[in-house]
Amino acid sequence: MTRITRRAAILAAAALVRPALAQGSYPDRPVRLIVPYSAGGVADTIARVMQPKIGEHLGQALIVENRTGASGAIAAAAVAQSPPDGHTLMLEGATFATLPLVNHNLPVNYETAFIPVAQATAQPYFIAVRRDFPAEDIRGFIAEARRRPGEITYGTPGVAHIGHFMGELLQSSANIRLEHVPFRGGADASREVGAGRIDAAIISHSSLLPALQAGRARLVAVTSAERRPLAPDVPALAELFPGYDLGSWTGVFAPAATPAPILHRFTAALHHAINDAQTRERLIAGGNDPVISDMERYAAVIRRDRDVARRIVANSPSLRG
Repeated sequence: MTRITRRAAILAAAALVRPALAQGSYPDRPVRLIVPYSAGGVADTIARVMQPKIGEHLGQALIVENRTGASGAIAAAAVAQSPPDGHTLMLEGATFATLPLVNHNLPVNYETAFIPVAQATAQPYFIAVRRDFPAEDIRGFIAEARRRPGEITYGTPGVAHIGHFMGELLQSSANIRLEHVPFRGGADASREVGAGRIDAAIISHSSLLPALQAGRARLVAVTSAERRPLAPDVPALAELFPGYDLGSWTGVFAPAATPAPILHRFTAALHHAINDAQTRERLIAGGNDPVISDMERYAAVIRRDRDVARRIVANSPSLRG
């Protein structure tokens, strides 16, 4: 066989194999998991805790990339515009359900541009105050807010972030008025409340941990319906305001048109990580409840939270703009 015919035979064989590779060899290179918030926040922490085991199951490196800004919209646009081949995905929280209800000029349509792959965790948020705030507990915090309407500041990871919605629900429940200060992530809000530059923050426990461990902030309430084993002395807001129960979650999203076999492959890798004992332990230690989910159950969670968020918007003039 001549060199030319040998080369032709090789090319012909490659042409026959290529479709099979496209279907069955995912991933054939490292996978990027885009996190819309700053390093050290809850989504970033969860991504990095699960990173080794997801990569292990995929047989490729999982690269966690922080792309911050616009309450997650910058990252969302980048992922939505990526090739739908499973090599660029996003780990987002409940802000995926809330942001489109407030910002009607997003660069992509969240309902049509993404496929919800699977939920990974669920978690409440905590209210923490700066070390020298003139109140010791949540009742004192509310009393101080009533004494100084509109003067007390609280930080969240962004406008229309789920933490912002939690703050709006607290204000309507307690009949108080606070000043919202948006940041690029929970770690940034934690740093600012720890430095005393804002009065409070409504963010995840894992984001708050550096400020709490340094004694620069203290917890006064949790947004779940019940107290958490992680902080059993911290009251739930529902103890003061029956029915208050608003939490967050994290989960994976893929660009629309990503093939189902690829989605199933990544879901299996996600489950492999969540089922790993050490990974679960680390997630729980950070205040996160690991969740084994699938596309259908995850989509139902998003619909549920979007309905809750609509009711909050209807009762919040500041969210309606």
